[in-house]
Amino acid sequence: MDKNAKIYVAGHTGLVGSAFVRRLRAQGYHNLVLRTHGELDLLNQQAVADFFAQEKPEYVIDAAARVGGIRANTEAPAEFFYENMEMEQNLIWSAFRSGVKKLLFLGSACMYPKQCPQPMKEEMLLTGLPEVTNEGYALAKIGGQRLCSYLRRQYGVDFITAIPANAYGIGDNFDPQHSHVIPALLVKYREAKQNHAPSVTLWGTGAALREFIDTDDLADAGIFLLNHYSGEEPVNIGTGEEVSILELSQMIKRITGFEGEIVTDPTKPDGMMRRLCDSSRIHALGWRSTVSLEQGIAKLYRWYLQNQQEGVEPC
Repeated sequence: MDKNAKIYVAGHTGLVGSAFVRRLRAQGYHNLVLRTHGELDLLNQQAVADFFAQEKPEYVIDAAARVGGIRANTEAPAEFFYENMEMEQNLIWSAFRSGVKKLLFLGSACMYPKQCPQPMKEEMLLTGLPEVTNEGYALAKIGGQRLCSYLRRQYGVDFITAIPANAYGIGDNFDPQHSHVIPALLVKYREAKQNHAPSVTLWGTGAALREFIDTDDLADAGIFLLNHYSGEEPVNIGTGEEVSILELSQMIKRITGFEGEIVTDPTKPDGMMRRLCDSSRIHALGWRSTVSLEQGIAKLYRWYLQNQQEGVEPC
């Protein structure tokens, strides 16, 4: 991409979208097109079509999504399915109709089947059913990937899909009812430390294995793909390292300075027991993660504490 290229980042106020804005600017891309939800409702098909007709961006990064952890996905599968399908289809189709040069659609590791062999290779998509606790979100993301694939196959457009591991980082949602596991645990352990609680209860057995990627790493990988990859097959973006939820909890306990015990609650769901992306495809292209999990979580925790002290809503 030329440094002067007009780039639209959809979902730029969110966790992943804001990281793309930071990394694009850091790399010298300055002609960014940004719209808040109040300025452009991606659920409104006509509004999205009008936006593309007027702005005519050359490149699009689709980081817009309704996201949440196991609890949020379980409580509102209809909204997670409908809203994500509607947003991505409006955006991808309008990008196609307006002649966008290249589009990067961001999927999710939960797109892979529940019984997927580990580590998960890109060709394993659609070989089985996703984990039921986030099925609505997963099916919507699969729909976006397939639309990009069909448009490339039928019309030759350069629309690509990346599938990140579980993302965390600056700008994360710290609402304990709707956040992902890392920010939720950071809040839980900090409050436990402040209240001198004897223990913290962890949902599930703690045995489930997960791979996490810092959003700055993820954004760098996405920009790398926009510059170095063109193909119908999706590309995993991960670190190649995994950690159990109990090990993650112990790491966050150290970072926050909580001195009590960790108690697991096996009556609560673990979700998919293992989810590790095979990132050999992007590694072969020349990109690798540079931020370790403990470094990334410590950076996020410092950001969270600073924003709390300044009275800023950390989400």
